[in-house]
Amino acid sequence: MAEREPVICTPLRVEQAAVLAGRPGAKVVRTGMGSRRTRRRQARFAGDGPLGVLGVAGGLAPQVRPGDVVVASEIRAGAQIVRSPSAPLLAGALRRAGLTVHVGPIVSGGLVGKRGRAALAATGALAVDMESAEITALAGSRAVAVVRAISDTADAPLLRPGTVSRGIDALRALRVAAPVVARWAAMVDDRDILLASPRSFCAGVERAIDIVTRAIERFGAPVYVRRQVVHNAHVVAELEAMGAVFVQELDEVPFGARVVLAAHGVAPEVRVQAVDRELSVVDATCPLVAKVHQEVRRYAAREQTVLLIGHADHEEVVGTVGEAPGRVQVIADEADARVVQVVDPERVAYVMQTTLAVDESERIASVLRSRFPALEAPRQDDICYATSNRQQALREIATECDLVLVVGSVNSSNSQRLVEVARRAGAAAYLVDDAGDVELEWLAGAKRIGITAGASAPPRLVDELVNTLSGLGTVTISERRSVSEDVRFALPKEVS
Repeated sequence: MAEREPVICTPLRVEQAAVLAGRPGAKVVRTGMGSRRTRRRQARFAGDGPLGVLGVAGGLAPQVRPGDVVVASEIRAGAQIVRSPSAPLLAGALRRAGLTVHVGPIVSGGLVGKRGRAALAATGALAVDMESAEITALAGSRAVAVVRAISDTADAPLLRPGTVSRGIDALRALRVAAPVVARWAAMVDDRDILLASPRSFCAGVERAIDIVTRAIERFGAPVYVRRQVVHNAHVVAELEAMGAVFVQELDEVPFGARVVLAAHGVAPEVRVQAVDRELSVVDATCPLVAKVHQEVRRYAAREQTVLLIGHADHEEVVGTVGEAPGRVQVIADEADARVVQVVDPERVAYVMQTTLAVDESERIASVLRSRFPALEAPRQDDICYATSNRQQALREIATECDLVLVVGSVNSSNSQRLVEVARRAGAAAYLVDDAGDVELEWLAGAKRIGITAGASAPPRLVDELVNTLSGLGTVTISERRSVSEDVRFALPKEVS
């Protein structure tokens, strides 16, 4: 990593003592309280290394409580704004250290009363202090991080009973935060970022999200959705904010209400249940998943055994098995393929879950073909174009990267497969829901970072991740495009 010495600034002696008690392993200096003392003591934190600011502060927003910490996304003082892009990364590390963390603007100024705090809170600011803006303004182009532990709030001001205990809680938080901020500083370096393309949303995911959005706009909230419409926590949260209500099963949906079926498809029995409950159904099943369902029905009508290559607990596989439960056997890996038995080896076919790793699924299919020469294959590949394209794009950059970050939720099969693809290519690879999931230690020695995103992950999460990494030093960004995608799927008539 870079050899520039990191410095941690603490305004007060008691704050410095708390930070030193945390054994941060970095230079810790006291700047004094207020902007005037900070300017006089600027030489104490001069240099070109990363700069952290640790101290106590007053809370502004109602969700910020004594003992919590606020990581500044930006530091404000009048018209002056200093941004700290790496805040989500540092906040994630602090949460994993056991702290309650908020990310947002911090305002620097004098002491603020209850009315003044309300006015500042209305601007979106989370906390107020007296020195951070002065310190960070003097930092120039250095990487900066500001972490403030809350000692008082509008409803628990300084000059009230409980001040001492709240102050102790804040100092304890600083002690825990100190080594984390030092680890953040140790990861500051210049890096290359290589973006795989295509990445993020595919046509099926865009269609499913559009269906829910349009249903809410056309019919009004609430619109019920069986299971996660796509496997991404951020998408689900955004749709919930719009008026979508996610349920596990249809018996949770009021009789006669409107429901959207998720992109992963459902078993026929679910559709029967919807009819029994007189639900107005809008089907968001991906057309490529629907194709696999159709293949299973066709094979089953011919009295063939269907070997479904996939993961038995995935919603797509559960729905596909439901098309012919007496005739479908799930094959999870090559070991399953070597031992599976069928009623008639001359009457057997296979299909695949659409979100598998291409190379792994082909090895499984090869084992099946060697055992069952009469095995019938799908007319077209079952693994969807988006899954194949994203894997190929990542495969082309992974060998050049020290670290690969795949943006996607843990229940996203295609995102998990991307991690496996990168690891098979020899790269250290991790799945992250967003920038806050990136662990500082992963960045040690990582001079070139590859980034991609699963087909259900919003593109903005990649942008946010790149912006976060830019807070750790200069980044050079390049994009490697392996193929262009122009696939679009029509919407169902209910919302078109």
